[in-house]
Amino acid sequence: MANYRLKTLILFAVIGIWGVVACNNTAPAGKENSIPAKDTSVFVPPDTSTIPHDQFGAMVRYGRDLIVNTAYYIGPNGTVGHYLGNKMNCTNCHVDAGTRPFAFNFFSSHARYPQYRGRENQVLTLGERINNCIMRPHSGTPMPLDSKEIVAMTCYMRWLSAGVAIGQHVKGDEGLELEYPDRAADVQKGATIFAENCASCHGATGQGQWNADSTTYVYPPLWGPWSYQKGSSPSRVLKAARFIKANMPDKKATWDKPFLTDEQAIDVAAFIDDYEIHPRPEKKDKSVADYPDYKMKAIDYDTGPYVDTFSERQHKYGPYKPIIEYHKAHNLPVIF
Repeated sequence: MANYRLKTLILFAVIGIWGVVACNNTAPAGKENSIPAKDTSVFVPPDTSTIPHDQFGAMVRYGRDLIVNTAYYIGPNGTVGHYLGNKMNCTNCHVDAGTRPFAFNFFSSHARYPQYRGRENQVLTLGERINNCIMRPHSGTPMPLDSKEIVAMTCYMRWLSAGVAIGQHVKGDEGLELEYPDRAADVQKGATIFAENCASCHGATGQGQWNADSTTYVYPPLWGPWSYQKGSSPSRVLKAARFIKANMPDKKATWDKPFLTDEQAIDVAAFIDDYEIHPRPEKKDKSVADYPDYKMKAIDYDTGPYVDTFSERQHKYGPYKPIIEYHKAHNLPVIF
């Protein structure tokens, strides 16, 4: 009998402990199924003061200097080589040495290469992608992949991507999202927007603004023989518009406080990238077509053939919604 009473007391004690634990672990009212909020903040790159003072750090610093002063080092009159076909710097597009959100930055570049590229229909290394920029926007000649300059720029991008998971994006590393209008881009409206907001820096004829000794640009040319090539990323209307919305006019717009509306950004991009009124360089080797796998073409790429039924003009100027809807309905990639 005594043994039975002991067992009963032990059972009640255990039940009491479970009750205390259960009470102490009860979530506050209304938060029983709460899930920690996903971090949606824009990626913040490391400060240059954290670059190490060793051999790797020296290459990181040189790589950053190459991004900022590209023409000085490897331009037509470069001090270490003559690889560029114009005097633009990488930072003219990859703003603030590739550290500004929504501005063609390098936040996750090192983490996402090697990467398949539809334009070449190949998997490219990061060094090959750097050369790709040298050849296309800069109308230049590729550097040796084992050159000090390619290695240095890769080191800089590796340092900049510290903490980014392999193969992953971070917020701010792509273009700003836009709402696409139900009409085509209006080049004439874009001309007015350009005259009012862009010409003061880039020039009325898009020729850009030289620095004091004309060795490079403060503001790059937006068309003409010394600007970026046809087929390069900024020559696509939507690609350019997403950049413009987040960054232009300079010193007025930021990604979280844009100056232009979505439609205005698209219209001015269409004006800038209208080849009929604004000629620009073309790639040197035309023996290999861009996007040999047609289904991998960006929807705003303006040269057919395509896997859909839309014209070259609609791919370039829109309206874009029918193209997007067609691709989704036919299980085709929607690429920007």
